Amino acid sequence: MNILDILGPVMIGPSSSHTAGAARIGRLAGIVLGEPPAAADFYLHGSFAETYQGHGTDRALVGGLLGFDTADERIRQSLELAAAAGISISFNRTDLGDVHPNTVKAMVKGKSGKTIDLVASSIGGGNIRVVELLGFPVDFSGQFHTIIIPHRDRPGLIAAVSSLLAERGINIAQMKVTREQRGAEAIMIIEADQSCPTELVEQLAAIPDIRDVITVRPL
Repeated sequence: MNILDILGPVMIGPSSSHTAGAARIGRLAGIVLGEPPAAADFYLHGSFAETYQGHGTDRALVGGLLGFDTADERIRQSLELAAAAGISISFNRTDLGDVHPNTVKAMVKGKSGKTIDLVASSIGGGNIRVVELLGFPVDFSGQFHTIIIPHRDRPGLIAAVSSLLAERGINIAQMKVTREQRGAEAIMIIEADQSCPTELVEQLAAIPDIRDVITVRPL
């Protein structure tokens, strides 16, 4: 445990769970999208659904999507900034089932028409937990250098990825692979101790049957 776990992050208030965590979830959605957003629909569960306007969760989610850090003053004007940029935003109360009370599902569309979705929880102190990504169940925090690799399941692909990372001296802290079924679409989530340089991203993307390589620095 470090001092941030006790005091929480530097942030635009009033609540680390409802604002800092929400901003990090929004930032992650923007990073995974990888292009300017055109529209975003947020489905809010539990406490998020009950208090999202009063606690600024709505502004934090949109501010994060626009790329703002948790302490960025522009979060306060994020809804207006999104509207000025022509980004369509909606907030919807929903029941996401057996998840943390501060959970949101984000469905985001980019300017090119690309769409992504994720489900994540703000678990306190500004920390988050991602539980679903691109339709796959996942489990990661965004506290490590994270590599997200959608791919087609086949023998040897995980070994090829691991070998490239080892050659570049990147240590894997955690890895989880989830697939629809044998030989079908899958996703690999790698949490590493070091960042993934651009050249390595290009090498990974060149491996047959890898759909995309998304890198996320610690949020």
